[in-house]
Amino acid sequence: MQRRALIVGNWKMNGLIAPSLLLATEIQHHFTANLPRYRGCDVVLCPPFTALHALHQLRESNEACWQLGAQNLSVESHGAHTGEICGAMLRDVGCQYVLVGHSERRTLYGETDQLVAQKVFSALRNQLWPIVCLGENLVERQQGHTLTVLQRQLEVVLSSLIEAHTSSDQLASLTLAYEPVWAIGTGHHATAAQVAEVHDRLRQILHQHLPASVADAIRLLYGGSVKPDNASALLTLANVDGGLVGGASLQAADFVAIVDAAVPSES
Repeated sequence: MQRRALIVGNWKMNGLIAPSLLLATEIQHHFTANLPRYRGCDVVLCPPFTALHALHQLRESNEACWQLGAQNLSVESHGAHTGEICGAMLRDVGCQYVLVGHSERRTLYGETDQLVAQKVFSALRNQLWPIVCLGENLVERQQGHTLTVLQRQLEVVLSSLIEAHTSSDQLASLTLAYEPVWAIGTGHHATAAQVAEVHDRLRQILHQHLPASVADAIRLLYGGSVKPDNASALLTLANVDGGLVGGASLQAADFVAIVDAAVPSES
């Protein structure tokens, strides 16, 4: 099945409003100048919460070909939850996507597999497309537990959604992002063979739990220090449908180069 490529820029806690607008504008200028080339690729920018509204206005005024995503959301819909932000609020500022279960949320803020599953459900309830992050740490990789860890993380999410009778359309809107924690900002890099093995296994797990048409529709991204010099080798693998890009998404030229690597050659 041919799936549209998807490249997501996760800006993390970087950028005030003015430089965020400048970065988005630089990215937009390149896409606008080469628009026919990018018809086969989706691009999502995930700035800090404080820049979401400004980028939404930029996107609307310029008919931008990128979409807007948030970096996190609450499982709650409203009420006395100081410091949280709900899905409806994200929709209200123009978000279409939201990252869920990023490794930094799991590691630094103690988000469990069960909480991640609740956040996925919250995203879908608010018509947001969740990008569900999965990944193992260095110890788990060294002990040979990579596939076991990923299967556990994914099956908690799938079981929760299936038990809630989530529609096939909503399930198909999921995106999975494999981000090996040991390969993010550490100097270590996953090989193409390691990435291929994991992504093939993730697709197999999807087929074990979902109808084939749904399992084949879900996009699988790679998110372990994707950079211009390794993007082509990673993004052309059979079950890699795009990338979740961290540090390289903060430089317009680097991010655009990664998008270029993901664009189908026939576009």
